[in-house]
Amino acid sequence: MRKEDKSTIIEQIAATVKEYGHFYLVDVTAMDAAATSALRRDCFKSDIKLMVVKNTLFHKALESLEGDFSPLYSSLKGTTAVMFSNTANVPAKLIKDKAKDGIPGLKAAYAEESFYIGADQLDALVSIKSKNEVIADIVALLQSPAKNVISALQSGGNTLHGVLKTLGERPEA
Repeated sequence: MRKEDKSTIIEQIAATVKEYGHFYLVDVTAMDAAATSALRRDCFKSDIKLMVVKNTLFHKALESLEGDFSPLYSSLKGTTAVMFSNTANVPAKLIKDKAKDGIPGLKAAYAEESFYIGADQLDALVSIKSKNEVIADIVALLQSPAKNVISALQSGGNTLHGVLKTLGERPEA
């Protein structure tokens, strides 16, 4: 491969890393063509971009970006596929659902600006809440006190009206 070709590929990989907020390094060494094809289809359905990369080119692409991705470098061994996603936990759920005997196996992940190294991190990655899920939780927490105040005012409205009416009907002394 010519040096110009490598530079172009490195730039394309770096652009893809910038485009997506989260990526997973997955070991697909033991997967045959049919299993790989099925994984690609499942990734497409889940809005995940799957890319098989040369470890050295991916390493150089990460080095070209702002930020320190060095914790991931030790995971770049063997056959590596990268799953890119805009939602942090979607690839983890797909891997957990599809993994039979550890295939495909999680090597490492960069999700929610944190590094997860090793297959044992899969459950932690599955439990990450997406930005929209966190926002929904916050909105629900903020709505709860407001709903309590509104319901108290509504239920006490008749009582308050009765008190005001009684005070208005009192004869003045």
